[in-house]
Amino acid sequence: MRALFITSLITLVIDQITKIYVVFGLGLQTALSIDVLPPYINFRMAWNQGINFGLFAHDASTARYVLVGISIVICVALLVWVYREPPRKIGFVAAGLLIGGAVGNVIDRLAYGAVADFLNMSCCGIRNPFSFNVADIAIFAGAIGLAIIPPAQKQG
Repeated sequence: MRALFITSLITLVIDQITKIYVVFGLGLQTALSIDVLPPYINFRMAWNQGINFGLFAHDASTARYVLVGISIVICVALLVWVYREPPRKIGFVAAGLLIGGAVGNVIDRLAYGAVADFLNMSCCGIRNPFSFNVADIAIFAGAIGLAIIPPAQKQG
């Protein structure tokens, strides 16, 4: 469980520092766009009031608290699951990535009313209209990790 908590904390700190630096420190919230390594990596401001790709953002005030609640329930359920059926150490790290990312996005929803998305990647003449953040990367990596990492061997 220690690896889970350390990974969660590191993920949360990196997520919040990058958001504060890029969105407020670099002034992305007013500039809306900063080219970093065009056309591959750009900062594009997007306040996401829904879930991935802005889904379910039509009633922002209700969605905000519903999504915060769902995130908390998922984090608690994940903690209970890994406590009852401890995975390999890498499984704890994957769970930590997921929880740290989820908590990072919960903080955004509570502080700003929406999740601060700013990373944008495009390639090969295709302009990607969507932005994401470090928390989103961690959630995705953690979920994939939990799905593909085999469970720990039972002591028998």
